[in-house]
Formats: sequence, structure tokens, C-alpha cells
Amino acid sequence: MSKHRITGIKPGSIAEELNMKSGDFVLEINGQPIEDVFDYEFLCRDEYLELLSETAEGEQTLFEIEKEEDEDLGLLFDGGLMDQYRSCRNKCIFCFIDQMPPGMRETLYFKDDDARLSFLQGNYVTLTNMSDHDIERIIRYRLSPINISVHTMNPALRCRMLNNRFAGEALKKLDALYEAGLTMNGQIVLCPGWNDGEELEYTIRELSRYLPVMESVSVVPVGLTKYREKLAPLRLMTKEEARRTVEIIEAWQKKLFPEYGLHFIHASDEIYLKAELPLPEEDRYDGYLQLENGVGMLRLFMDQFREELAHHRPSKKKREVSLAGGLLAAPALKELTDELCAKFPGIAVHLYPVVNRFFGESITVSGLITGQDLIAQLKGKPLGEILYLPDTMLRAGEDVFLDDIHAWQAEEALGVPITALECNGASLVKSILQSAGKPSAKRLFRAYEPGGKG
Repeated sequence: MSKHRITGIKPGSIAEELNMKSGDFVLEINGQPIEDVFDYEFLCRDEYLELLSETAEGEQTLFEIEKEEDEDLGLLFDGGLMDQYRSCRNKCIFCFIDQMPPGMRETLYFKDDDARLSFLQGNYVTLTNMSDHDIERIIRYRLSPINISVHTMNPALRCRMLNNRFAGEALKKLDALYEAGLTMNGQIVLCPGWNDGEELEYTIRELSRYLPVMESVSVVPVGLTKYREKLAPLRLMTKEEARRTVEIIEAWQKKLFPEYGLHFIHASDEIYLKAELPLPEEDRYDGYLQLENGVGMLRLFMDQFREELAHHRPSKKKREVSLAGGLLAAPALKELTDELCAKFPGIAVHLYPVVNRFFGESITVSGLITGQDLIAQLKGKPLGEILYLPDTMLRAGEDVFLDDIHAWQAEEALGVPITALECNGASLVKSILQSAGKPSAKRLFRAYEPGGKG
């Protein structure tokens, strides 16, 4: 029987009223063992529960609980899953973790392929790590959307790309999810010479059979660092290949939208920029279903920026600030900040695209910029009264870069306060146009919130 150790009790909760304690264990609910958080959440929906618990000394108690439907019991457990995280069984030719340098923190080398994280955190899974039992539970609990790393619908090619002889067979799980009507989103990491061109056409055609249950599929270019010794030979997409990819995708959008009301297949912003083609208009992103994959992020940011800027009347406000980020978005940011400065001539914005020396210059996104690259390339540059960074540069909820340099250390090295802003165009306009003044040397690295170095 699985035991799940209680690590905390929410004040004023049902669990507190029952005098349950941290260190106790939950064994069963309504006579059913609990495998993980999904069993727990599903079983706790009922208005009447019988919960079997056990103290650290082994004494068991059966609690009879009457509550409102979906009312939380107030129990906290170790980890979000109430179970061990499942590691990836594949050896994908494009895996970014295999391209990491040595000596970084241990958590950066863990490869997850856990379907439960798809629902909890939006992670993408390959289906190769899922049993029939896992699929049955997802269907029984009506869990969706599930995000799937497809890459190709050619079973033999998928086996080669994922270096897993079961990877092609795993695609059959899509049929079960489709027949159950569970919403799906897909992802294709495009590797030139592998799954592009005719193979991409085939994959889109096969995936379109799952419309409208599968709502969207993103196509993103493979990311290659300079640490690829003994790995599969891969190369970056050329401008011509990017244009051909956009042509294929947009042709399918035109074909599918009249029938389903969804454009379905989407190229990432990076592919459009590589192709030197204009970004699609907002309506083509179907409500930005693939935003976290870099699909429409730049379009949304630019629209937010311009809409917010239009709400501000020109003034003689004087301010000098700086903004740093990856190379990918730099041309768009230059265009936007030029528009702001034209409307507010007294404001100077220094824009610094940071070249990724740590992972390699082909890595152009802000989220993979390290503290050491930021410091090395901005030291001695005019930074004004404050330096703004996108919050994707820092570990979620913390002030630490990928290389474990703290933002306060970057502040000290550069001699300027740093604030991390959410990736929202309106937030950037509001931050730049806020009243000038000497910011505190101690900051919680989020807009407008003073805090400490932590």
C-alpha cells in the first residue's frame, strides 16, 4: 500500500478540524489506494469521503468527511505529484539537456517525460513513457489538455529521432486520446534534413486527422549549443528552408481554417524571423494556444506595447534606462523603443542584445542568457538609472540566472539596479514611463516591488 506523507496542514481547513498532523500518512480514500496527485484530487471531489490515515507510529484512523463538492481538505504533500518524477527514456537527437556544459546545478540535467507535468505545468511529453494504465487513468479522470511532443508521424523516423524503438508504436496512443475527446496540443522540433520538407507535410496531414480534438501544433526550430561532441550531426535552418517551412504551414492553415475554425499548425516566431517574413496577424494564432512555445509571443508583445503606448500623452519627462535581452527579439524591441522615444523625446532607452557566449551564438532567446554573459557585455556601457530584463532570464520566482549568478551580484558588477519584468509589452511601457527617481539598491527583481536580495 502506498503511503503519502503529509508535510503541512492549511490553517482553518478540514484537516485541521480533524486534528490531522504533519508527519501522518494518507493511505486510502473511499477504499481506493492513491497512486499520485491525480488519484487524490479526483477522489477528493466527492461530498462524502472515507479517508484512511496512519500516524508515524503506525496507528490507523478512518475519517468520515462530509464537505462541499470540490472543497479542499487542506493537506499538503512533498512535491507536486505525490510520487517520483518520471525521467525520459529517449535519447532524442535534438535534446537540449544533452547539449548542456558540465558543472551546472544538478536539476538542469534531469530529463522529465512525465505526462502528469503536462497537466500541472504545461510540459510536453513523447508518450513513450506512458503505459496503457496511464492512458486509462487520463481518460477516466478527463484530464486535458495534454501536450505531446510529436516531431514526426512517420513511425520509423520517430524511432530514429528519439532513439527509442518503441517511439513509433507510441503514436497509437493519440488514437485513444482522440476517441476519448481529450484536448491535445502538439509540438514539432524541426531538424533540417530529418523531419522537414515532405516529412513535415506528411506529419501535418496525419495530425490534421485529430482536429478539432487536437487544437494546435507548433513547429519550432532545433536549438543547437556549442556542446554537441559525439551527438547526432544537426545543423541550423537556412533562410530558404525557413521560408519553405512557412509556405507549407500557411498553405495548411488556409486549407484547415474554413472547415474547423482553427489554423491548427503554427510556425514559431523564430522561424518567421529566420525567413525574414512578417509575423502573422493576431487572428491567425487562434487565441495564442502555443504561446509558451514561442508562437505569437512577439506579435502579442508588440501589440500590447503599442496599445499601452497609445494611452499615454506626450510629455517632457526625462529618463535614461537600459534594456537587455536575447538577439532574437532585438530588432522588434528596437522598433518599439524608437516609437516610444519619438513620442517622449526626453526618454533615452539603451537597448543591449546579449550574445550567448555561454551556450553558443546560435542560441538567441532571452531565457538562456547567463549572468556572466550579461555582466561581461554590459560592463562599462551607459545603463542609465535602471536596467530592465525579461523575467525569463531568471529562475521562476527567484533572482538567479542559469549559471547561478544572483541578480544582486549583477547589480553590483554593473553598478545599476536591475528589475526583471514579465514578458508583456504593456508592462515595459509602464516601467519605462514611470516617474524617475532613485531606485532602492535592494530589490525583489519584479516590476514595482521593493524587496531584498534574498
